[in-house]
Amino acid sequence: MRLRLMTGLQGRKQVLRFIAIATFAVAALIFALFAYASTQPDEFRIERDIAVDAPPEAIYPLITDLREWRRWSPFEQLDPDMARDYGGADKGVGATYAWQGDRNAGSGRMEIVDEDAPNRIAIALHFISPMEARNTAIFLLTPEGDATHVSWAMEGEANVLSKLLQLFVDIDEMVGSDFQAGLEKLKSEVEANQEIAE
Repeated sequence: MRLRLMTGLQGRKQVLRFIAIATFAVAALIFALFAYASTQPDEFRIERDIAVDAPPEAIYPLITDLREWRRWSPFEQLDPDMARDYGGADKGVGATYAWQGDRNAGSGRMEIVDEDAPNRIAIALHFISPMEARNTAIFLLTPEGDATHVSWAMEGEANVLSKLLQLFVDIDEMVGSDFQAGLEKLKSEVEANQEIAE
């Protein structure tokens, strides 16, 4: 009986020791991940571009008027029931757009804060869910002969959580592919309009 009791106590000690070692190992791994993530750049920039067979003046209205984004932005397709609220100026500096969607679309707000028509638009982005972040989107429209080089970029500060996420997910590829899809749709819309005008 006494031997059985001692064996039971030793078994419990071994289990507790295993739990302590496992807890320490997990804590050390988490610490190592956060430590490594903190060495990553404090800022990020994602950018994609495309050539559009049209002058900047034909492209600019589809970007500076936030209501026009429904025609080309891939983010507008994430939730067909997404609630939208437009405010401020009709277009250009001061125009705002807030959205509230499902878990795919999330929620947030954007505002055009600077522009140099018809070549540059800067937009302040405030993502509220699924993860809060404040970034800046910049569109540049550069004439190249009869065409226009259009770039869509997003930049901002990378906090520890976003740095940690980037260890497991290629954010540049994920967001960049959406930007590229949007630019291709924008190109299609603009060039179709140009054909009609001609």
